[in-house]
Amino acid sequence: MFKIGEYIIYGNAGVCKVKDITTMNVTGVEKNKLYYELSPVYISGSKVFTPVNNEKVIMRPVITKQETLDLIDEILGIGGLWVPDERLREQKYKEALRSCDCRELIKIIKTLYERKQERIDDGKKATAVDDRYLKSAEEYLYGELAIAMEMDRDQVKEYIENRIKELQK
Repeated sequence: MFKIGEYIIYGNAGVCKVKDITTMNVTGVEKNKLYYELSPVYISGSKVFTPVNNEKVIMRPVITKQETLDLIDEILGIGGLWVPDERLREQKYKEALRSCDCRELIKIIKTLYERKQERIDDGKKATAVDDRYLKSAEEYLYGELAIAMEMDRDQVKEYIENRIKELQK
């Protein structure tokens, strides 16, 4: 069970802070069933109530600072999600986003950066679908890494890029 004040990943809400663990005083809801009151970090003014034993939505702790540093150092070795069929590719992106797994998010980001560059080299624009999934993957990944690294989400991308440059020397 998570503790009040802890940061967790909660499905597509991303990083959330556990604000309370409480029962719900609502008709039709078990009186002694415990719920987390979650506050999504990057969705201002939002609250999520979910049973503490919810198995339908991924709930896990935010990775640690050391896990984040190790993950960033592994980025060059993480492959992409190359799927030639457009419909299957979008399905793979959806699955990767739903997994709430940092490595899967990195695969999406790497794949879409490469796809975008190839399209630009061919005189084309990135597709709207690619842009949407790239933005989502970056928001989820950078949001979690920002909490772990105790930095602003806007600084994470630059931090990763600088670290990769160091590793490539």
